[in-house]
Formats: sequence, C-alpha cells, structure tokens
Amino acid sequence: MIHLVLGGARSGKSRFAEAQVQQYLADAAGINISADCIYVATAQALDSEMAQRIRHHQTQRETDDINWHTIESPLELTTALKEHAGENSIILVDCLTLWLTNHLLQEEPALQKQVNFEKQDCWQQVKTDFLQTLSELSGTVILVSNEVGCGIVPMGEINRRFVDEAGWLHQNIAAIADRVTLVTAGLPLNLKG
Repeated sequence: MIHLVLGGARSGKSRFAEAQVQQYLADAAGINISADCIYVATAQALDSEMAQRIRHHQTQRETDDINWHTIESPLELTTALKEHAGENSIILVDCLTLWLTNHLLQEEPALQKQVNFEKQDCWQQVKTDFLQTLSELSGTVILVSNEVGCGIVPMGEINRRFVDEAGWLHQNIAAIADRVTLVTAGLPLNLKG
C-alpha cells in the first residue's frame, strides 16, 4: 500500500503521516499482526537551522508511542526501501522534496554554487528506479512531500527546475499510489483512495 501525503511548509503533513502509522498499527494489532515501523529521514544537516529541525523531529519520534527504527538516507532512498520493506512493515519517508533537493544539488560537486543542467539524466534515472521499486514493494509505505507548485514561479533556473521536478514526481507517485492526501492547516483532504 502506497500513501502519498502532500502539504505546504508547516501544514501538519508529517504529524498526519505519523498519525496514519498509528492507525495502521492499531489495525494490525486488531488482527493480531505486529508491524515493524521504519522512519526513513532524507534531511541533511548542512547548516545549524536544519540541524535544529532534524533534532526537533528526532525528539518528537522519541516521545511518541511508535517504536521507530530510523534510517538516515539523504540519497539512497530506493536502496533503503528495498532493504526494509516487507509484508509487515510500515515505512514512513519524510520527505521526498528534501531527497529531490539532495539529488539536484549532488549533480554539481560545488553544492549551492552553480548547477550543471547537462546532468539531468542522473536524476531521471534515480526517479525511474525509485518509481519502479515503489510499485513492487510489499507492506505499507507513506511518503511525505512538500507541495510547492501552488505558489509563484520562482526566480532562478535551479529553483524552477526543483518545482518542475517535484510536481512531476508527485504526479508519477500519485498515479501508482493507493491513497493521496493533501494536508492544509492541519486538515487532511483525501484526493485518492
């Protein structure tokens, strides 16, 4: 089962996704099945502000009722999913747009300086492999991602490419997902499933 959870910054999408894990756990317990809960984190602490955000999420996971097994995977998301997915697994990936950013910035070794757009095929292959793997996984996978296409068109080539790639990634995942939910102001809107 694939569940895509979209929302803007501070929309409540991560909290909603974690509540979905709680619900899946309760459903599994109701039929006497134990489930492994895996949290795949894609963030990288490249500055102090991001390090604080990561620590905030870690603290939240430490204090909730879910016994998480956390995997740090800023780039190798497909590999992490292959290694940890199983019939009784619930995997929460937070978040796809950070994973996309990591790949787009990796295409140019001089991170954040200049991006060589001749290397777009690297991301395209990563995305193709990810989508293929996602469609073959067993268990439950909840994917959290920022919906960034509802605002103004950003200035700068890398920024516009990011918005485009995120939109295309979301469309591709939504096509194969069992459920898609948009979260705004902490309120979920069911789009599919």
